Amino acid sequence: MWQLSVAVVEDDAKFRQAFVHAIEAAPDLKLAGAGADGASGLALLKAARPDVLLVDLGLPDIGGIELIRYCAAHLPECDVMVVTVFGDEQHVVSSLEAGATGYLLKDTLPEDIAEQIRALHAGGSPISPVIARQLLNRLAPASSAATVPAEGAPVLSERELAVLTLATKGFTYEEIAQMMSVSKHTVMTYVKRSYRKLQVNSKSEAVYEARKLGLLRD
Repeated sequence: MWQLSVAVVEDDAKFRQAFVHAIEAAPDLKLAGAGADGASGLALLKAARPDVLLVDLGLPDIGGIELIRYCAAHLPECDVMVVTVFGDEQHVVSSLEAGATGYLLKDTLPEDIAEQIRALHAGGSPISPVIARQLLNRLAPASSAATVPAEGAPVLSERELAVLTLATKGFTYEEIAQMMSVSKHTVMTYVKRSYRKLQVNSKSEAVYEARKLGLLRD
């Protein structure tokens, strides 16, 4: 049976052991190794080349952001999930910009970690609800406030623009529905309305047209 290899870099012994135990208990996951600081984490990444990195941000030496950047530059096939106590916008945005595709706060139950790791590697972006709300507030309103629509451009509602903006960031419609606390059906309704207003038939066309009209930033 093929197993997904997971590396853990966490300086808190209690959390590190909980994550290690959850990974070892999952039949489809394999522990590539566990590090207690950034230096051991970097060595682990170079030696094991894992499929997934589970990383804290507040490491005592090399920060978690640097490990994320290393993965992005040298191990692009490795998916990175942050698990941390830091829920502020600066840490969240810095992590995502560095290359992380998942961001969980440490209130996530250890027994849920295995499922979140599977979702991440399958192309999802597991994000704690409070973090998702921050991203929604940061991305959607900022885009609408910072753009100047072309004269005669169709008017998209705040929700329609929010969905389109989040879609350009790579979130799936299921993930957007969770972030906005609505059903996927509701999200698809916003999508269809946007398509109709923009007179397009696909997401790529909608993004192109919205940017051309000044409704979205590049």
